[in-house]
Amino acid sequence: MYIDSHVNLHGEQFAEDLDAVIDRARAAGVGRMITICCQLSDFEAVSAIADAHEDIWCTIGAHPHHAKDRPDITADELVEIARHPKVVGIGETGLDFHYGYSPRDEQFQSLAAHIDAARRTDLPLILHTREADKAMADVLEDEMGKGAFRPLLHCYTGGTELAHRASKLGAYFAASGIITFKKAEDVRAVFRDEVADDRVIVETDCPYLAPVPHRGKRCEPAFLPDVAHGLAQVKGWTDEECEQRTTENFFRLFDRVTRP
Repeated sequence: MYIDSHVNLHGEQFAEDLDAVIDRARAAGVGRMITICCQLSDFEAVSAIADAHEDIWCTIGAHPHHAKDRPDITADELVEIARHPKVVGIGETGLDFHYGYSPRDEQFQSLAAHIDAARRTDLPLILHTREADKAMADVLEDEMGKGAFRPLLHCYTGGTELAHRASKLGAYFAASGIITFKKAEDVRAVFRDEVADDRVIVETDCPYLAPVPHRGKRCEPAFLPDVAHGLAQVKGWTDEECEQRTTENFFRLFDRVTRP
């Protein structure tokens, strides 16, 4: 059984054929999925998908692009929403200095609230980082000193320094379709050399980042075995070993998701 730790199923790209997408994922051996909340206004739609399917869970959070939409977000608010029985993670949150859709100070403020909520709920914290490696590492180290939480660096494309510093804090890392891209040798090197075997999971981040051999298509959770195959090649594992290892790692991190 594969587990897709990061899907975005509530958007318009799946509006016409969501049931078929979910059926194809199951047929491909994907036994569990986590559909991600990227802004608070989406939680109703995200949680509705999780409520409708026994094998799908969800999160609550605000992507750094949307930090500007709710700069007043509090840990109390996130903790309250996280009482929903299908919520198993806090995020996606983080820092994105590439696009700058939200001011940096508001990104830091939002991230701090999410970290506090993750600490208080003991739910995994799903982190997005782009062109902010040092800032993210600094924040994680500082916040970990205030009390433990469980970070997951999703769709990891960062460098060696962040991977090394986050690994010392016990962070998990998720490989996406990028690990199969021809020009992504730097990403493969980090997963090979810096990410521990017991701290790696897989995701599609669908509808984005379709892996080889599906490049150019809308990504679906049914493509997850191709992501896992790419990771297996990097780690020197068989496909079966990769499936087993990443599934066990997932359940260790997302311990509120039930096993089949």
